[in-house]
Amino acid sequence: MTPVLNAIGLAVADMATSLAFYRLLGMEFAEGAEQAPHVEVTLSGGVRLMWDTHALIKTFDSGFTPPGPDGARISLAFECAGPAEVDAVYRRLVEAGHAGVMEPWDAEWGQRYAVVHDPDGNGVDLYAPLAG
Repeated sequence: MTPVLNAIGLAVADMATSLAFYRLLGMEFAEGAEQAPHVEVTLSGGVRLMWDTHALIKTFDSGFTPPGPDGARISLAFECAGPAEVDAVYRRLVEAGHAGVMEPWDAEWGQRYAVVHDPDGNGVDLYAPLAG
């Protein structure tokens, strides 16, 4: 059998802060999820996106060290309905206090693109096809 990617995990310092960020992107979580050490949602297509607190990870990986400011991380990409939505979502996230990394721009590959960091420093790309 060939392995199939069916889950993406994020290590988070503070579950409530991380979930609040992803709620701004339209994700929904069960009531009380902010207090849980592990949270997951199933995305369209069946892939699960999971959040685990650093404290939980340390219970099964005693050598776990959260990435530092320059450590390798993942990035997630969220498709927006159009270029104006890229701008609006970027603005909403930055106004909520999240780190804007690259303000929206018209990329040479034909998309409106922007990048922010989630509360744990993971890159979150926002994009939409440019008209025409």
